[in-house]
Amino acid sequence: MSRPLPRSFFARDVLEVAPDLLGRHLCRDGVVLRITEVEAYRWPGDTACHARSGLTERNAPLWGPPGRAYVYLCYGIHNMLNVVTGADGEAQAVLIRACEPVAGLEEIERRRGGATGPASLAGPGKIGQALDLDTGWSHHPLDRPGGLFIRAGDPPASIATGRRIGIDYAEPEHRCLPWRFADAESAWVTHRRALRPEGR
Repeated sequence: MSRPLPRSFFARDVLEVAPDLLGRHLCRDGVVLRITEVEAYRWPGDTACHARSGLTERNAPLWGPPGRAYVYLCYGIHNMLNVVTGADGEAQAVLIRACEPVAGLEEIERRRGGATGPASLAGPGKIGQALDLDTGWSHHPLDRPGGLFIRAGDPPASIATGRRIGIDYAEPEHRCLPWRFADAESAWVTHRRALRPEGR
């Protein structure tokens, strides 16, 4: 089995790490998911980022160190997995929006209530459920074997970009940022029609 990605991989600006996470493998206890879609969040200058209200008990993992998980509960239902990036003390992270299964399909389907196909892993809450995550996984190091970690995988042949989703609370100029990245050739992505090939 491949070793986890090193901490140095995550200790870069979020806009470098986010597209570089596409194709990497999220691993936990026999379940392996290939990352197909992500979103970048970075403070200061991004009111969509959870750090906009300063350091709180909830968002503390967001401030580092890099290579840690930041899992937050959305609407009291969905556990959303974020990968902390940048330097220690900065507030930036990559939200894992969609994946495709690599291993552990039976367990993934059980956790997802029998759901199958691309829609079953299209959305960050579905990823959290497939990996059986809760907020107790916040601060967990993703650069070490055991528990939850990220390893190398198959990079996408091409990348598509678009606006981030579900951030109506952010300032208009931040809602427009093309900080959503996806494997352009994968069916396991969300809101495909709003994506454009990188560079266009």
